[in-house]
Amino acid sequence: MAKSPAPPLTSRLPCLLATLALSLCTAAHAAPKFEDSMAQRTLACTACHGEQGRAAPDGYYPRLAGKPAGYLYHQLLNFRDGRRHYGLMTRMVDPLSDAYLLEIARHFSSLEVPYPAPQPADVTATVLQRGEALARHGDAQRRIPACVQCHGSALTGVAPDIPGLLGLPRDYLNAQLGAWQTKQRRAHAPDCMAQIAGRMGADDVTAVAAWLSSQPVPDPAKPAAALPAPPPGGETWRCGSAPAVQAAQGVKP
Repeated sequence: MAKSPAPPLTSRLPCLLATLALSLCTAAHAAPKFEDSMAQRTLACTACHGEQGRAAPDGYYPRLAGKPAGYLYHQLLNFRDGRRHYGLMTRMVDPLSDAYLLEIARHFSSLEVPYPAPQPADVTATVLQRGEALARHGDAQRRIPACVQCHGSALTGVAPDIPGLLGLPRDYLNAQLGAWQTKQRRAHAPDCMAQIAGRMGADDVTAVAAWLSSQPVPDPAKPAAALPAPPPGGETWRCGSAPAVQAAQGVKP
Protein backbone atom coordinates (compact mmCIF):
# COMPACT_ATOMS: atom_id res chain seq x y z
CA MET A 1 0.00 0.00 0.00
CA ALA A 2 1.37 3.39 -0.96
CA LYS A 3 2.17 5.79 1.88
CA SER A 4 0.09 8.92 2.20
CA PRO A 5 2.08 12.00 1.32
CA ALA A 6 3.22 14.11 4.30
CA PRO A 7 1.23 17.29 4.82
CA PRO A 8 2.94 20.41 3.59
CA LEU A 9 5.18 22.34 6.00
CA THR A 10 2.81 25.31 6.01
CA SER A 11 0.05 23.19 7.46
CA ARG A 12 2.36 21.74 10.13
CA LEU A 13 3.94 25.06 11.16
CA PRO A 14 1.35 26.02 13.82
CA CYS A 15 1.82 22.66 15.53
CA LEU A 16 5.61 22.97 15.43
CA LEU A 17 5.50 26.47 16.89
CA ALA A 18 3.13 25.35 19.63
CA THR A 19 5.42 22.44 20.52
CA LEU A 20 8.47 24.74 20.63
CA ALA A 21 6.68 27.26 22.83
CA LEU A 22 5.59 24.51 25.22
CA SER A 23 9.16 23.20 25.44
CA LEU A 24 10.58 26.66 26.17
CA CYS A 25 7.94 27.32 28.80
CA THR A 26 8.62 23.99 30.51
CA ALA A 27 12.38 24.62 30.48
CA ALA A 28 11.90 28.10 31.94
CA HIS A 29 9.83 26.75 34.82
CA ALA A 30 12.21 23.83 35.45
CA ALA A 31 15.42 25.89 35.55
CA PRO A 32 16.28 27.22 39.02
CA LYS A 33 16.19 30.97 39.29
CA PHE A 34 19.62 32.54 39.80
CA GLU A 35 19.87 34.31 43.14
CA ASP A 36 22.05 37.36 42.81
CA SER A 37 23.17 37.51 46.43
CA MET A 38 26.43 37.37 48.34
CA ALA A 39 25.46 33.92 49.63
CA GLN A 40 25.24 32.72 46.02
CA ARG A 41 28.49 34.43 45.02
CA THR A 42 30.42 32.95 47.94
CA LEU A 43 29.57 29.32 47.16
CA ALA A 44 33.23 28.90 46.22
CA CYS A 45 34.08 29.84 49.83
CA THR A 46 31.53 27.59 51.50
CA ALA A 47 32.56 24.62 49.35
CA CYS A 48 35.63 24.38 51.61
CA HIS A 49 34.63 26.35 54.71
CA GLY A 50 31.26 24.65 55.15
CA GLU A 51 27.67 25.81 54.78
CA GLN A 52 27.39 29.48 55.80
CA GLY A 53 31.09 29.37 56.68
CA ARG A 54 30.51 27.09 59.70
CA ALA A 55 33.90 25.32 59.12
CA ALA A 56 34.70 22.11 57.31
CA PRO A 57 34.55 18.76 59.13
CA ASP A 58 38.14 17.90 58.18
CA GLY A 59 39.58 20.05 60.97
CA TYR A 60 41.65 22.29 58.69
CA TYR A 61 39.39 24.81 56.96
CA PRO A 62 38.34 27.23 59.71
CA ARG A 63 35.04 28.86 60.54
CA LEU A 64 34.27 32.19 58.85
CA ALA A 65 30.81 32.92 60.24
CA GLY A 66 30.70 35.58 62.92
CA LYS A 67 34.40 36.48 62.87
CA PRO A 68 35.23 40.20 63.00
CA ALA A 69 34.90 41.76 59.57
CA GLY A 70 38.25 43.52 59.79
CA TYR A 71 40.05 40.27 60.53
CA LEU A 72 38.42 38.44 57.60
CA TYR A 73 39.15 41.38 55.32
CA HIS A 74 42.83 41.50 56.29
CA GLN A 75 43.23 37.75 55.74
CA LEU A 76 41.73 37.98 52.25
CA LEU A 77 44.18 40.79 51.51
CA ASN A 78 47.03 38.74 52.96
CA PHE A 79 46.24 35.77 50.71
CA ARG A 80 45.91 38.00 47.67
CA ASP A 81 49.06 40.00 48.40
CA GLY A 82 51.34 37.10 49.37
CA ARG A 83 51.55 37.41 53.15
CA ARG A 84 49.73 34.09 53.52
CA HIS A 85 50.42 31.14 51.26
CA TYR A 86 47.74 28.78 50.00
CA GLY A 87 47.49 28.52 46.24
CA LEU A 88 43.77 27.82 46.05
CA MET A 89 42.89 30.87 48.14
CA THR A 90 45.33 33.09 46.28
CA ARG A 91 43.90 32.14 42.88
CA MET A 92 40.36 32.77 44.09
CA VAL A 93 40.93 36.24 45.52
CA ASP A 94 43.66 37.47 43.14
CA PRO A 95 41.26 39.17 40.66
CA LEU A 96 39.04 40.72 43.34
CA SER A 97 39.17 44.36 44.39
CA ASP A 98 39.68 45.60 47.95
CA ALA A 99 36.07 46.80 48.11
CA TYR A 100 34.71 43.43 47.00
CA LEU A 101 36.88 41.56 49.51
CA LEU A 102 35.50 43.83 52.22
CA GLU A 103 31.97 42.99 51.07
CA ILE A 104 32.75 39.26 51.37
CA ALA A 105 34.23 39.80 54.85
CA ARG A 106 31.18 41.73 56.02
CA HIS A 107 28.87 39.02 54.69
CA PHE A 108 30.49 36.22 56.67
CA SER A 109 30.93 38.41 59.74
CA SER A 110 27.18 39.07 59.82
CA LEU A 111 26.23 35.38 59.95
CA GLU A 112 25.09 34.08 63.34
CA VAL A 113 25.05 30.29 63.30
CA PRO A 114 25.62 27.91 66.23
CA TYR A 115 28.96 26.33 67.04
CA PRO A 116 29.35 22.56 67.33
CA ALA A 117 30.32 20.98 70.63
CA PRO A 118 34.11 20.88 71.12
CA GLN A 119 36.03 17.67 70.64
CA PRO A 120 37.65 16.20 73.77
CA ALA A 121 41.42 16.61 73.85
CA ASP A 122 43.45 13.39 73.68
CA VAL A 123 46.33 14.77 75.76
CA THR A 124 47.27 14.47 79.40
CA ALA A 125 45.88 16.68 82.15
CA THR A 126 49.34 18.21 82.54
CA VAL A 127 49.37 19.31 78.91
CA LEU A 128 45.91 20.85 79.25
CA GLN A 129 46.98 22.70 82.39
CA ARG A 130 49.96 24.14 80.53
CA GLY A 131 47.69 25.18 77.66
CA GLU A 132 45.23 26.91 79.98
CA ALA A 133 48.05 28.69 81.77
CA LEU A 134 49.40 30.06 78.49
CA ALA A 135 45.94 31.09 77.31
CA ARG A 136 44.92 32.81 80.54
CA HIS A 137 48.21 34.01 82.04
CA GLY A 138 50.98 33.65 79.46
CA ASP A 139 54.60 33.05 80.44
CA ALA A 140 56.23 36.19 81.81
CA GLN A 141 59.73 34.70 81.97
CA ARG A 142 59.69 33.98 78.23
CA ARG A 143 57.75 37.15 77.38
CA ILE A 144 54.79 35.20 75.99
CA PRO A 145 51.59 37.18 76.60
CA ALA A 146 48.33 35.50 77.56
CA CYS A 147 45.94 34.82 74.69
CA VAL A 148 43.21 36.69 76.60
CA GLN A 149 45.38 39.81 76.57
CA CYS A 150 44.66 40.34 72.87
CA HIS A 151 41.84 37.94 71.94
CA GLY A 152 39.49 39.04 74.72
CA SER A 153 38.76 37.68 78.18
CA ALA A 154 36.20 35.26 76.69
CA LEU A 155 38.58 34.39 73.80
CA THR A 156 35.85 35.30 71.30
CA GLY A 157 37.91 38.04 69.64
CA VAL A 158 37.83 41.82 69.68
CA ALA A 159 36.12 43.92 67.00
CA PRO A 160 36.99 44.85 64.38
CA ASP A 161 40.29 43.07 63.73
CA ILE A 162 41.11 40.34 66.28
CA PRO A 163 39.65 36.85 65.80
CA GLY A 164 38.25 34.53 68.43
CA LEU A 165 40.26 31.43 69.30
CA LEU A 166 37.46 29.19 70.57
CA GLY A 167 35.58 26.96 68.16
CA LEU A 168 38.66 26.35 66.02
CA PRO A 169 39.94 22.82 65.36
CA ARG A 170 43.15 21.75 67.04
CA ASP A 171 44.82 20.91 63.72
CA TYR A 172 44.08 24.39 62.40
CA LEU A 173 45.49 26.10 65.51
CA ASN A 174 48.62 23.95 65.35
CA ALA A 175 49.06 24.70 61.66
CA GLN A 176 48.70 28.47 62.03
CA LEU A 177 51.08 28.80 64.96
CA GLY A 178 53.56 26.66 63.02
CA ALA A 179 53.06 28.85 59.93
CA TRP A 180 54.00 31.95 61.92
CA GLN A 181 57.06 30.20 63.30
CA THR A 182 58.21 29.21 59.80
CA LYS A 183 57.21 32.58 58.26
CA GLN A 184 54.65 30.93 55.97
CA ARG A 185 52.07 33.25 57.50
CA ARG A 186 52.74 36.94 57.94
CA ALA A 187 50.81 40.13 58.67
CA HIS A 188 51.47 43.83 58.29
CA ALA A 189 54.32 45.04 60.48
CA PRO A 190 54.60 45.00 63.38
CA ASP A 191 53.71 41.31 63.12
CA CYS A 192 53.01 40.59 66.78
CA MET A 193 51.84 37.00 66.26
CA ALA A 194 55.10 36.12 64.52
CA GLN A 195 57.01 37.49 67.51
CA ILE A 196 54.85 35.59 70.01
CA ALA A 197 54.90 32.30 68.08
CA GLY A 198 58.67 32.59 67.74
CA ARG A 199 58.99 32.50 71.53
CA MET A 200 56.87 29.35 71.84
CA GLY A 201 58.26 25.85 71.76
CA ALA A 202 56.61 22.83 70.14
CA ASP A 203 55.24 21.74 73.53
CA ASP A 204 53.68 25.17 74.05
CA VAL A 205 51.94 25.03 70.66
CA THR A 206 50.62 21.54 71.34
CA ALA A 207 49.36 22.51 74.79
CA VAL A 208 47.59 25.75 73.93
CA ALA A 209 46.02 24.32 70.76
CA ALA A 210 44.74 21.30 72.70
CA TRP A 211 43.23 23.44 75.46
CA LEU A 212 41.65 26.06 73.17
CA SER A 213 40.08 23.48 70.86
CA SER A 214 38.55 21.55 73.77
CA GLN A 215 36.73 24.56 75.28
CA PRO A 216 33.04 25.26 74.66
CA VAL A 217 32.15 28.48 72.88
CA PRO A 218 30.09 30.87 75.03
CA ASP A 219 26.66 31.94 73.88
CA PRO A 220 26.56 34.57 72.55
CA ALA A 221 29.99 34.33 70.94
CA LYS A 222 30.23 37.98 69.96
CA PRO A 223 33.64 39.67 69.72
CA ALA A 224 34.36 42.13 72.51
CA ALA A 225 34.01 45.80 71.70
CA ALA A 226 37.45 46.77 73.04
CA LEU A 227 40.73 45.24 74.09
CA PRO A 228 41.05 44.26 77.75
CA ALA A 229 43.32 46.37 79.91
CA PRO A 230 46.92 45.07 79.90
CA PRO A 231 48.05 43.43 83.12
CA PRO A 232 50.18 45.58 85.49
CA GLY A 233 53.75 45.53 84.29
CA GLY A 234 52.80 43.51 81.24
CA GLU A 235 54.37 44.07 77.84
CA THR A 236 52.31 46.24 75.49
CA TRP A 237 51.97 44.69 72.05
CA ARG A 238 51.48 46.62 68.83
CA CYS A 239 50.05 44.65 65.94
CA GLY A 240 49.83 45.74 62.32
CA SER A 241 46.80 45.52 60.06
CA ALA A 242 45.93 47.19 56.76
CA PRO A 243 45.15 50.82 57.61
CA ALA A 244 46.61 52.21 54.40
CA VAL A 245 44.40 49.99 52.26
CA GLN A 246 41.30 50.89 54.24
CA ALA A 247 42.11 54.58 54.05
CA ALA A 248 42.61 54.35 50.29
CA GLN A 249 39.21 52.74 49.90
CA GLY A 250 37.53 55.11 52.33
CA VAL A 251 35.99 52.16 54.19
CA LYS A 252 36.02 50.84 57.73
CA PRO A 253 35.23 47.18 58.47
